Amino acid sequence: MANSGTGDSVVDRVVRVIEAFPEGVTALQLSELAERAGLPLSTAHRLVRQLAGHGLLELGGGGSVRLGLRLWELVNRNSPTLALRQAAMPFMEDIQQVLNQNVNLAVLEGWEALFVERLSRRGSVANRAQVAGRMPVHVSSAGLALMAGQPAAVQADYLRQFHDPAGKVQPEALRVLLRETAGHGFAQLSGVVDPDTWGIAVPVRDARNRTVAALGVVVPLREMRLQALVPALQTAARGIGRQLHDAGAGPAFHSAESL
Repeated sequence: MANSGTGDSVVDRVVRVIEAFPEGVTALQLSELAERAGLPLSTAHRLVRQLAGHGLLELGGGGSVRLGLRLWELVNRNSPTLALRQAAMPFMEDIQQVLNQNVNLAVLEGWEALFVERLSRRGSVANRAQVAGRMPVHVSSAGLALMAGQPAAVQADYLRQFHDPAGKVQPEALRVLLRETAGHGFAQLSGVVDPDTWGIAVPVRDARNRTVAALGVVVPLREMRLQALVPALQTAARGIGRQLHDAGAGPAFHSAESL
């Protein structure tokens, strides 16, 4: 129901309040929160107090506002990625034990890779992929592995709207990269996000052979060991797919084909 001068609904404004927290920031001053949400201070104050009453936000001293633990609880308890993460974790731990480097798990959300799990250790190379963080498809090996596994119509839609703000990647070059990724069965990108790192990712497929996730690693650029890395990742990805099938979790995950 729209009940404001601008026509936005209460739900619209609640979402804007929650989305106003930047990645990695857990607390904001009420005035900054209102500004980031594009709301009058009085409206933001009222919504914050109501959300705090349900435990979705927390009010601190000096006018600070934090995301509430109940929000975290609800999201994690009912997340559609919970079964995927549970199925993947043993395989991710095995890979990390061998590599002692970053291992990540992502799903396709729109035209971005959304990272739902990540394992890292002290001494690992830099990894910009954060849990609940997003990266554009074309700068992420996980994103390429995910998009390369989608139907031709989905890829065509993606390429039709694709634009690289940096102007370094053209649609035709990206089309070739997706075709090569599908043909090889894995994606690799070196030095794109960080000049000293190399990302490799493979698709995770469900019982209907749909790509529902991507399993990847980020390693030092000097470790160009495709012959060792790719088979290990592909074996793990097949194991994750089997676990999802055995747990009956397949219907919770959808490729872009089914959306």
